[in-house]
Amino acid sequence: MIKIIAKWIALSLVGLVLGLLLLLGLGSSLSLDRGYHHSSESRALPLFPRDSRTSLVRVAANGFEFRARIAGFESELNEIEKPAVILLHGFPVTSAMWIALIDPLLEAGFRVLAFDQRGYSPGARPDKPSEYAVDKLSADVIAVADAVGIKRFHLVGHDWGAAVGWATVLLHPERLLSWSALSIAHPAAFGQALQDDPDQQSRSSYFLLFTTPWLPEALFSFNSFSLLQAIYKGMSEKQISEYIQTFSEPGALTAALNWYRAMTLGPGTIDDLSLEVEAPTLFVWGNNDPAVGRAAVELQRQYLVGPYRNLELDAGHWLLAESPEQTIEAVVQHVTTYRDGIPQRR
Repeated sequence: MIKIIAKWIALSLVGLVLGLLLLLGLGSSLSLDRGYHHSSESRALPLFPRDSRTSLVRVAANGFEFRARIAGFESELNEIEKPAVILLHGFPVTSAMWIALIDPLLEAGFRVLAFDQRGYSPGARPDKPSEYAVDKLSADVIAVADAVGIKRFHLVGHDWGAAVGWATVLLHPERLLSWSALSIAHPAAFGQALQDDPDQQSRSSYFLLFTTPWLPEALFSFNSFSLLQAIYKGMSEKQISEYIQTFSEPGALTAALNWYRAMTLGPGTIDDLSLEVEAPTLFVWGNNDPAVGRAAVELQRQYLVGPYRNLELDAGHWLLAESPEQTIEAVVQHVTTYRDGIPQRR
């Protein structure tokens, strides 16, 4: 009798789980935009170059087309007179996360380019997880810079954008004037903390979920993207609208999550490089960030052999939403100080 009851309970639980998964899948499917409106709008954008103070364009690079925000490229000033800043977003947002920073950088005398990275741009969305390895994402940065005529540049990255930025600093140090990493520490320091620090292991436990097939897509898109809406709390309506429009298209969430899945395939060419960073580096971190603990932040100092500033804020992960004034001031000051890659003489 006990065996019969146990078997019945087990079957009931299996049925319940399958039912919940079916409900989750149906709810997620209903949230999708099968009209691909974001893709249509992106295809209608003009190809770079475009004479405009601040605009949305498409940039053809590395075999893809990237949706990009540009500012200051209408000027005839050369690269020395008006250096460029490239901004890299993370997950689960787009280049819209940088809207508040673009004008301050423009007013400080810089050209600005913030592009929707591989998987986020409708014209740059390959199928295989291996196509989202960090060295390939870094190659996109260089290709986009080349496509718009930028030789050397200041680089700013947040979250996954910081991870791609660190890779770019290590792979292409000759292209960097300065580097500003928001939230995510040097990859070697982060890896060491992930291996040795129980606190960081706990904070990064979500990696396991994000690398599983289809389940994270279903969770994020369920109930009209309610989980993403919660993550976006405190961001502007314009930003949230763009994010939801982006991820509403079938395949977009999978492409963004493939960045995590690519981690399980190995480090690629990054593992063979020197880990020292000579570029002037700014690191901005929120001490209430649920994703990054103090261990990684403190461990990275050994790898930063050039000028280095660490700014710790009483904030969480979304620094531009939670501490916009301090974050913007720090980045603008950093790129201005190292405008030509070296401190300005006074």
